[in-house]
Amino acid sequence: MTYAKGQHAFGYCDRTGFRYPLNQLVWEIQNGTKTGLRIGYDVVDPDQPQNFLGRLKIVDPQSLWQPRPDTSLLESRGLFGWNPVGNPLIYMVGSVGTVTVSTGD
Repeated sequence: MTYAKGQHAFGYCDRTGFRYPLNQLVWEIQNGTKTGLRIGYDVVDPDQPQNFLGRLKIVDPQSLWQPRPDTSLLESRGLFGWNPVGNPLIYMVGSVGTVTVSTGD
């Protein structure tokens, strides 16, 4: 069966009720299947990829195979500074202690 082209035909969005040219109405798709509703091209909500987490194969490796950690522990913890400008890293001092705060009530 053949249909007319409908170049000047219009249709109504099933979601908003607004009038659109018929060729600008698109099928609404939810969960990967058509719902049977035709909606305007500017109100389309595409399927979210998060809804397909169990269906899509996702490979996201987090660790390295046979890593080679840094063996020079002391050298890797040092800071390098160069002093033509007076780099404060040369004179850095760290300490751990307690702080007492009192308010003037």
